[in-house]
Amino acid sequence: MGGFLFHETVFGPVMSRRLGVSLGINLLPVDYKHCTFNCIYCECGWTQKKPAGAGNLPRRKEVADLLELKLKEMKKEGRVPDAITFAGNGEPTIHPHFAGIVDDTIALRDEYFSDAAITVLSNASMLRKREVFEALLKVENNIQKLDAGTEDLFQLINQPSGGLHLEGIVKDLERFNGKVIIQTLFLKAVYNGKIIDNTTQEEVEAWIGLLKRIKPEYVMIYPIDRQDPEQKIGKIPFTQLEEIAAMVNREGILTKIFG
Repeated sequence: MGGFLFHETVFGPVMSRRLGVSLGINLLPVDYKHCTFNCIYCECGWTQKKPAGAGNLPRRKEVADLLELKLKEMKKEGRVPDAITFAGNGEPTIHPHFAGIVDDTIALRDEYFSDAAITVLSNASMLRKREVFEALLKVENNIQKLDAGTEDLFQLINQPSGGLHLEGIVKDLERFNGKVIIQTLFLKAVYNGKIIDNTTQEEVEAWIGLLKRIKPEYVMIYPIDRQDPEQKIGKIPFTQLEEIAAMVNREGILTKIFG
């Protein structure tokens, strides 16, 4: 599977289908993917060991300096971000100084664009670290991934490292006491000869059962943004996403569809 990498630490702004005008922060190396998951649909490609000669994580001061430079530029040009988003080439909360960088980002946001929402796109794998969990409580959009309702499908779709299991992640998500947004990508795929489908009645019901435990602010559901012939990943029709959203809404959980 080929992949698209972000070759800057601060990138954009880009127009996001979910977040509006979003200025991105990539806390991972700019020349390879670094993640705790190996999701079959990831736009960055497969998670590999660090290649020889590849770069390192950006330093905390470097991130702050680059972000301030970009915010000054946008202010001068009259471009206003709706969000400042931690995303990039893998899992942002891997960075050892993630919590401090969040504090720096909040301070810079308050100085230059006070209405911009600090957003983190995460796979929930590092929530066991107290400083990561507490940092996520400070941001406006704490967006965490939950692509499966059962352990078997979680392992097939997300292929986590380090012995991570779905139940442990859900228990960590419960600790937010509702101050969390769940994002779920629905897909049908053939991978290593196996049919992978998180849209079946059984899987959707299991996934909703987890949502009822987590009690998120709301749920974002969406299909893959592009077809992937190599992995035989198909795009779920909007009408099917509407049916899934209706099931979630009946449980009193707000659901937003992003086609």
